[in-house]
Amino acid sequence: MPIIRPEQPVFRFAPSPNGLLHLGHALSAIINHDLATAIGGRFLLRIEDIDQTRCRPDFETAIFEDLAWLGLSWDEPVRRQSDHLDLYAATLERLEGMGLVYPSVLSRGEIKAAVAAAEASGEAWPRDPDGTPLYPGHERDMSPGEQADLVASGRPFAWRLDVAKAVKRIGEPLTWQETGAGQSGETGRIAADPSAWGDVILSRSDAATSYHLAVVADDALQGVTHVVRGRDLYHATSIHRLLQRLLGLPEPVYHHHRLILGPDGRKLSKSNGDSGIAALRTSGHSPEDIRRMLAADTGERMRGFHSPRA
Repeated sequence: MPIIRPEQPVFRFAPSPNGLLHLGHALSAIINHDLATAIGGRFLLRIEDIDQTRCRPDFETAIFEDLAWLGLSWDEPVRRQSDHLDLYAATLERLEGMGLVYPSVLSRGEIKAAVAAAEASGEAWPRDPDGTPLYPGHERDMSPGEQADLVASGRPFAWRLDVAKAVKRIGEPLTWQETGAGQSGETGRIAADPSAWGDVILSRSDAATSYHLAVVADDALQGVTHVVRGRDLYHATSIHRLLQRLLGLPEPVYHHHRLILGPDGRKLSKSNGDSGIAALRTSGHSPEDIRRMLAADTGERMRGFHSPRA
């Protein structure tokens, strides 16, 4: 896979066109844009449209309109993940060649039943940082022939990363450079814990790639030096750093910013119509109003940012 090593900082905003942008998206886009401008970097827009069942062209058009209305500009061309499925397939093949992936066939219902049975017998089932039970991994220990038969059976399956085997292959602790608030206000070198996620999905038989695989491949190909995103993705950085090390990809600087919460205390979702950028625009708000709502002053967020290392 070609890797771009840019001469200047590169930031990106990467929404999925499966709904309308809300205030949380606006905060992330504005911080990325303003930081790129402040330190002489580039600001990229990437459309993460892998989920073809939910992504729609009208939502993509709305993304462009909302960002332009906010006064943001980005480098062309815009990258669409759906145009680069061959890249993700090739990246997955590299991991297959290392013997680090296996096919998994248990449905959500089957996983839930296995967890319920274990917990009923007094066993504490491990869960990932989002609270989802880890995959049992029954297929992990199958022979290559048994795994091939499983794939050929026609049963829906997902390719999963054998995280324990991948961590062992790396052979040393993983860290990342954090310049944001993190989960507890910590910055500097953060210890990564990819094992906390269990065997994450990299691809499905009905979907070319997962978020984890696509995001590390895209960031490397586009030369992204600074990944600025919400705290909800803070722990996912552990998996991303593992994939970067396995694939020999550059390490960006990470900055996880605060989330915009709704009245219920949860982070905003695209179903929160009253917080949608288009709805706020239609109701008479200006881009300056949006910035005031967000208090999107990027001045204090400049601490720790720097040009990419050679």
